Amino acid sequence: MLLVTGMTGHSGRYFLERLEKENYEGPIRCIVRPTSDIKALEASKLNIEFVTGNLEDVKFISEAMEGVTTVLSIYRIVYSIDIIEQAIAHNVERVILIHTCGMYSKYKSASEGYLKIEKKVKELVAESELQLTILRPTMIYGNPIDNNVIKFIKMVDKFRFFPVIDGGASLLQPVHAQDLGNAYYDVLTNSNTIGKNYDLSGDEPITIIAFLQLIAELLGKKRSFFSVPMGIGVFMARALKTFTIGKVDYVEKVLRLGEDRSRSHEKATQDFGFMPMPLKEGLKREIDLYLKAKKEVANR
Repeated sequence: MLLVTGMTGHSGRYFLERLEKENYEGPIRCIVRPTSDIKALEASKLNIEFVTGNLEDVKFISEAMEGVTTVLSIYRIVYSIDIIEQAIAHNVERVILIHTCGMYSKYKSASEGYLKIEKKVKELVAESELQLTILRPTMIYGNPIDNNVIKFIKMVDKFRFFPVIDGGASLLQPVHAQDLGNAYYDVLTNSNTIGKNYDLSGDEPITIIAFLQLIAELLGKKRSFFSVPMGIGVFMARALKTFTIGKVDYVEKVLRLGEDRSRSHEKATQDFGFMPMPLKEGLKREIDLYLKAKKEVANR
């Protein structure tokens, strides 16, 4: 039995598509929330069952683990420790956790929590016979629900003049959700990945300024980008934080705009053939979806 969390989410939907494409024959148990859109799961011809509940409820996680041999946990790193503890308690053979490259940030509030979770997970696994694989995506994109790249798209679409911190020289390497969905399947079906950790990134690093220019090109918009020194950006963010009595705090977000967020996926390519799509192709897909939704709203 394969237990999956986050199957109805962004990359989880692509994992479902890959399972269907490969005619996966094993039983699948999907943890869903009462508010989850499960239409795709209900329409699937795979051997899927649903359990509805909240991952904050450890008793629910325990019950969901009954009869499970493998776990793929896509939904939120904050539940990883409980997932691992219950997997060990129920003699689950293997767990694949989806974590984040955010753990590499030099800013503590961005990375400290992730590092503590991974450390605890590895300590638990070291004292058990559980087989563990950890996947760490970079910034995920591919659909207007991604909550990452879509923010850049909306801002470039809206503003003719666009500020970039320190000339936008820092690096990004966004990874498409479809590439992640395929990676989940390839890791699941490849025993060579057991006991290993992988960073999953897009095809090539790109500077923030080049990234924004590509978005403008695909939107068909002429945009002017101007550099703002990091010091001024941080000053303005702190002033906003003070003015809102701490309710709006963008200080670290501004600081991270000057931090490289690119990671090599070479290890994943070597071990299970991870080959992410070109950024321009994936970005065009997302922008097309964004423009379609925008047009539909305008026509209402």
